[in-house]
Amino acid sequence: MNAALNDRPRPQSPPLLRSKFFWVALLYFSEGFPLGLFFDLFPVYFRQRGVDLASIGLLSLLGLAWTVKFLWAPAVDYYRHHRYWMVAVDCLMGVMLIVLAQTAGFGPWVWLVIGIFTILSATNDIAIDGYTIELLDKNEMGLANGVRIGFYRVGMLSAGFILILSDHIGWFWSYCVAAVLFLFCAAACWCAPRERLAARAAYETSAFAELKFLLARPGVALAIMLFVLGLLWPVTASLPGHWLADAQRAWWFRAGIPVTAFLLAGLLIAAQVRGAASTRGGALAQGPIFGALVELLARPGMLPILVFILIFKLGDSSMGFMIKPFWVDAGFSNQQIGLVSVNVGLLLSILGGLVGGWYTDRVGIFRALWMLGLWQAFSNLGYAWAAWTVPLAPQGADIAVHHQWAMYAASATESFTGGLGTAAFLAFLMAIVNKERSTTEYAILSSLFAFSRSLSGGASGFGVEAMGYGGYFLLTFFLAFPAYFLLPWVSRMLGQTDYASVKATDGR
Repeated sequence: MNAALNDRPRPQSPPLLRSKFFWVALLYFSEGFPLGLFFDLFPVYFRQRGVDLASIGLLSLLGLAWTVKFLWAPAVDYYRHHRYWMVAVDCLMGVMLIVLAQTAGFGPWVWLVIGIFTILSATNDIAIDGYTIELLDKNEMGLANGVRIGFYRVGMLSAGFILILSDHIGWFWSYCVAAVLFLFCAAACWCAPRERLAARAAYETSAFAELKFLLARPGVALAIMLFVLGLLWPVTASLPGHWLADAQRAWWFRAGIPVTAFLLAGLLIAAQVRGAASTRGGALAQGPIFGALVELLARPGMLPILVFILIFKLGDSSMGFMIKPFWVDAGFSNQQIGLVSVNVGLLLSILGGLVGGWYTDRVGIFRALWMLGLWQAFSNLGYAWAAWTVPLAPQGADIAVHHQWAMYAASATESFTGGLGTAAFLAFLMAIVNKERSTTEYAILSSLFAFSRSLSGGASGFGVEAMGYGGYFLLTFFLAFPAYFLLPWVSRMLGQTDYASVKATDGR
């Protein structure tokens, strides 16, 4: 009888719950939601409470948690069980919102609560990215990245829904609704399929041995300090000093110094690791703290790959921060900007991500990178043409219909092609990480990309002031092409990861 019972078919989950893409959608919704709260809701909330603009601006420095998240990614990699991390941080982010809703003023407690919130959100990103890499097969990454791009932005858009809700039920209850949404995200993470690689990553070297190695080789420690300095360089914008304030307006201070620090760090640590004795250098690469970073930099041809990651979307990211000011200076109303540039642009970027993901799975990551990268670059010419065609005017002025359509066409093209390029680019990042250290390595690579995005955006205002919108947008078109000189290394790296994957599968 027991045998008969065992032979009965077990109930299966509905097809939707068995779909990997369903879980990718839910997880990346929960990843985008806190970012939307930080950038879209918090500034409005504090401004309505009379907080000065300087303090609200300084609040953005707490967002550096998303840039330096690779520093604690090894802890998530070591303990694994990514679903537990996601559930815990979602619940804690909900608690932080309730505490923030009951806190008056803008004192140190508010800074502490929001600082904890951003660290929790960055930790959530680490766990979700690591979980997704382990969940997906390589031939699924293109379409999955289209799904993740779309639902990540839906999560950000949900923060706007909370903002609209505050006009009807007040800030306190709006924060409560957001907290309940975090609990929903936690429940979804708990129900997600178990990780494939539930075991901890094996480290042959202890953290103490790593630190001992670094003390014995100051060059490695200097390289890591330069790397962190490059990521943290935007913090200097808050430092006092007349000469520093003058220097901060110069392009070399904003862009040249951190990029140089990055490149020097990569060159120095690669030279130190390769020059070390094989036992000691190998020991550092097997450590839990810096092992993933060293393993990445010690790979053959990795330095050109890091430069490629820095500059592949340089043209796109250099223009991004100046698009909304251009709409304002061209006289478009907030309603037009919100409807076309934000809402319609969001839908088109989601569509572009899905199409780009499908195309990446169909033709392969390498071909998709350079083909979709070209589409991404040529869309910048649309805004350059619009900048030369549409005259600048005060907001509320009558804008000719053909000028409106010129702007709408440029916006639609840029949003759609931006999604195309992003899908292929994220598939590339996922494909080159070592799955045994996927969480940490992906956090490092995505932090590198995030840094280049913030750096180019910070320098874009100088470019527009010097060249005007049309000239600067044309410049961003040419900024997209230096990455193409590094495509031979990209092809080689993808071939190496393909071979390593087959080798591991075959047990060779």
